[in-house]
Amino acid sequence: MATHPPILSGSEIRQQFLTFFEERGHQPIASASLVPEDPTVLLTIAGMLPFKSIFLGQKVAHVPRATTSQKCIRTNDIENVGRTARHHTFFEMLGNFSFGDYFKKQAIVYAWELTTQAFGIAAENVVVSVFEDDDEAFEIWEKEVGVNPKRIKRMGAADNFWVSGPTGPCGPCSELYYDFKPELGDDNIDLEDDSRFIEFYNLVFMQYNRDVDGKLTPLQNKNIDTGMGLERMAQILQRKPNNYETDLIFPIVQTAASIAGIDYESADESVKISLKVIGDHVRAVVHMIADGITASNEGRGYILRRLLRRVIRSGRVLGITEVFTTKVADTAIQLSESQYPHVRDREHFIKQEMEREEQRFRETLDRGEKLLAEIIDRSSGSISGEDAFVLYDTYGFPLELTQEVAEERGLTVDADGFETEMQKQRVRAKAAHKTIDLTAQNAIADLVKMVGETEFLGYLESNSSAKIEMILVNSNAVTQAEAGDLVQLVLNQTPFYAESGGQIGDRGYFSGDNLLIRIEDVQKQNGLFVHIGQIERGTVLLGSTITAQIDRTCRRRTQANHSATHLLQSALKLVVDDTIGQAGSMVSFDRLRFDFNLNRGVTADELQQIEQQINQWISEAHAADIKVMSIAAAKAKGATAMFGEKYGETVRVIDFPGVSMELCGGIHVNNTAEIGVFKIISEAGVAAGVRRIEAVAGPAILDYLNVRELVVKDLSDRFKVKPEEISDRITAMQTELKDNQKQITSLKAQLAVAGASQLVAQAVTIGDFKTIVAELPGADAESLKSAAENLLQKLGENGAVVLGASPEDGKVNFVAAFGPNVIKKGLQAGKVIGVVAKICGGGGGGRPNFAQAGGKDASQLGTAMAEAVRSLSEGLA
Repeated sequence: MATHPPILSGSEIRQQFLTFFEERGHQPIASASLVPEDPTVLLTIAGMLPFKSIFLGQKVAHVPRATTSQKCIRTNDIENVGRTARHHTFFEMLGNFSFGDYFKKQAIVYAWELTTQAFGIAAENVVVSVFEDDDEAFEIWEKEVGVNPKRIKRMGAADNFWVSGPTGPCGPCSELYYDFKPELGDDNIDLEDDSRFIEFYNLVFMQYNRDVDGKLTPLQNKNIDTGMGLERMAQILQRKPNNYETDLIFPIVQTAASIAGIDYESADESVKISLKVIGDHVRAVVHMIADGITASNEGRGYILRRLLRRVIRSGRVLGITEVFTTKVADTAIQLSESQYPHVRDREHFIKQEMEREEQRFRETLDRGEKLLAEIIDRSSGSISGEDAFVLYDTYGFPLELTQEVAEERGLTVDADGFETEMQKQRVRAKAAHKTIDLTAQNAIADLVKMVGETEFLGYLESNSSAKIEMILVNSNAVTQAEAGDLVQLVLNQTPFYAESGGQIGDRGYFSGDNLLIRIEDVQKQNGLFVHIGQIERGTVLLGSTITAQIDRTCRRRTQANHSATHLLQSALKLVVDDTIGQAGSMVSFDRLRFDFNLNRGVTADELQQIEQQINQWISEAHAADIKVMSIAAAKAKGATAMFGEKYGETVRVIDFPGVSMELCGGIHVNNTAEIGVFKIISEAGVAAGVRRIEAVAGPAILDYLNVRELVVKDLSDRFKVKPEEISDRITAMQTELKDNQKQITSLKAQLAVAGASQLVAQAVTIGDFKTIVAELPGADAESLKSAAENLLQKLGENGAVVLGASPEDGKVNFVAAFGPNVIKKGLQAGKVIGVVAKICGGGGGGRPNFAQAGGKDASQLGTAMAEAVRSLSEGLA
């Protein structure tokens, strides 16, 4: 029997992996965002994705070796989450990478040392797979490492040959499996047996390039790409039956179980599945929101919304009726913050987004219940699979819930029909799900080699003739496209600006002989401008000549907003702090956004000064001096570099003399006067030490002012005052509201005192002391305070009063007031009330003679008051 490896926490496994490779010359690199730079995928779905351009030869690696712990999201097998031992949406992939440095032998030796020495896994617990034709890998495992050849299994291309797409880099794999039952021997090993084996480490030997004919040619620089699932290794080293019960996920599961009042260990399998779904999905949701993704009905936002709704739906199945996702998120954030501090920094935003979505979806579920009632009323004997699927897909009703309700009404549900609809959705989802397909980028890279980069004419021209160099439809290169097709087009030259430096791409049209293509966006890839749009009329042919025309109105708006952004940075340095640096920006047709480093808010007075200064510069009509020069010359002149931009040896400098000088490849006005006017909309914090100003400039300000005018007119009509009197009217109403609130508070206190006065007759005598422990229904904190002080005055120096209440908001308030002789007996109000409040999930304290506290769980108020009785009885006896 093999000895067990040492038990390690998830954090220890992650650190041990990274340290192992750092000691062997690998540069540790922090996890990339779940929002990838790669435009071909929605989310970071693999540990190698941040290095994709290096593996393709499009970028040069800055280091020969790297090691990472990369957070990833995959949702193509979402229905398996919670049902299998190791399917997840969110997971961390530990990886070591070699960019043309070491190769197969060293990668295998490292993998074996890490597995058997660093992690202490016995050799008899490891089985290795290799590609069926990879004799080299087989020999290294057998001869160099010493693995029993019976425990080296040859596998086909489906399992052990990695490809980036139909063409491009590829190569054989070797995988390491953990054997849970080595006592079964080495004969007849079946790595498909999930009950015995789990794959935990994959080594990809990227050694070939595949051409369009399928021919494999050895790469000049061979690369290593590996991946070890952190959750899987935690299952192995922590000796758990599944990934969900490891310390990476189980605390989240336990939190959900506690909220639902469920004991996980004794729960049936269906309940455990719901708890596991919550544990997995909440991790994913927390990290997605922390990386800037918000819920929506498309793209990444749709994936986030779907995951969060599955969490809420699972909670509903478990009987959770309260808003609970933020409570579960607390645990997920706590588990993540040591490795990903920004998750804690974004805690407020994460919870805000989750709570808003949960409230919204609960309303949807309520509507679904009404629909289910309607379906039942019109059904005779059975609910169709189509109706059951609509309830599931649109309103979040699990099939089991629909079946349960139907059974109560004597109906059945067409489960087979439901499964048919589910399969249709899986097909749609699979078609929409993007993997790491390098083919399109390979085609673009090849095109750059053939025709060179796109020539940009847009600094001087708004229209030009151009040749169609590439047509992509559904990411496939074609020779022609028809009306209605969504297309991506590459030209030899273009006046269209491609999104970069925070500025969005131009809009406009391509036209030709009976041809009209509406262009909605332009992206830049490897020096090629990819125009994204839809053919409205005619047919576009590869190699044909068209006329490219930008939308001048949109361009003028963008120019104004972009130049205004430069003026904004200068004004911030002038008015607030000359050390301010840019932390991000966005320039669009209708507004601008500027993020900057500052550890305090910008005051209202400063914002006014900034706005005035920018408008003064605009009115002074400063002409733009735009030059191209060396990066060294630009820095010598004092030009400011833009955040996140990478610069070559030659740069473009936008200089409004005496006002602003920055390195920028964007589109700008020729004179500040062209901006027209500038208006700040908002200023707020977006992260620790990062502030954001949103503003409008130029023609876009008219849209902003029109909206404001409608609001002012509406308020003026409602209050029946002139626009200039609105502020005074609101002030008067606020004063009136405050006065009324004070009167209400006073009346509440008087009522509480009056009600409490009746408690004097019920005081409990303990020796020489008199005590009152009671609840005052609905009393707020101030009312409790007044009542306690009044009661203590009546009880005298030997009195002790503890009062509790649960106001309408569901929270709990406590107050304790002790006489001087009670304090001499050793009891202190602050200490007693702290213990009492803790029972209700709260805390507080105060002086020995008087203390207040609060709690979150009103259901425990009775238990808390019983604890107060016990404390006084024991302390005063």
